[in-house]
Formats: sequence, C-alpha cells, structure tokens
Amino acid sequence: MSHARGENSDLKTLAPDVYDAVLALGQLAGKAGLDRQLLELVKPRASQINGCAFCVQYHILQAEKLGVAPDKLNLVVVWREAPQFSSHERAALAWTEALTHLDGGVSDEAYAQASAAFSSEELLYLSSAIAAINVWNRFGAAYRWTPPERQRTTATGVS
Repeated sequence: MSHARGENSDLKTLAPDVYDAVLALGQLAGKAGLDRQLLELVKPRASQINGCAFCVQYHILQAEKLGVAPDKLNLVVVWREAPQFSSHERAALAWTEALTHLDGGVSDEAYAQASAAFSSEELLYLSSAIAAINVWNRFGAAYRWTPPERQRTTATGVS
C-alpha cells in the first residue's frame, strides 16, 4: 500500500536541528581524511540494503562527480562477484554491510577484515559515515523521498 508522505517529509524545514546533526555526522569522515570516493561507494551500498531510492541515486550522482568509475557504481550491489574493487574497498563494503544488517551483531571476521584494512581512527570515522547514511536511509525510505534527477547536458556541455 502506497501512502503520500507530503509535507511530513521536509526534514530540513520541520526539524532543522535533526537535519543539521545528521548532516554533520555524515561529513566527519571526509573531514578526517577518509577517501571521498570510498565513502561514496559505501553510501549507495547501505542505501540499496535499506531500500532508500533517494539515497542510492543521490550518492551515485555524488560518486560520479568525484570520478568513481561507472563500472564500480553499476556493480556495487554485487561487489563480491566483481573484480573492479580493491581489497580496501572490499573491506569497507563488507564493514558497511555488517553495520547495516546488524543481524545479531558484527562478526569477529568482519571486524578483523575491517581492522586489517583501516587504522583504528579510520575505522571509527568509516563507522560514523555508515551510521549517518543509515540514519538518512531511515528518513528517505520512511518518507519516500523522490530520487534526484540526473542533470542532462547538451552537446555543448551546458545543462
């Protein structure tokens, strides 16, 4: 059953303090120096798991702007089967799935893999980015935010 969410979904207007807090949490990992392309790979993966169409599309568009290879973006949903991903990216994607699913906690294996690929500080910041996208997904999926449209360019390269 589909419901119109209407005016109840404007988080920035209705609860600007919540919006600002989640936005700030999501920006910490990048400010701490984590690779922005890596962060834009884990965000669509969590969003796919959570069924947030807005966040999937938004972060694919962000990743494209940062120069993430189209093949990686197309295959992030099946990253285990795709050779395009580095061991570092694989560790981040596995950690993303572990923190997003949380079915009975995070396995020792997932923690060991993530700890081998990231310093303690990096892993904490990566975890904060994953936590933030999961929060955004809860809002986007609950209120059925409309995915952003891709900006079309003309032959001259102008939108």
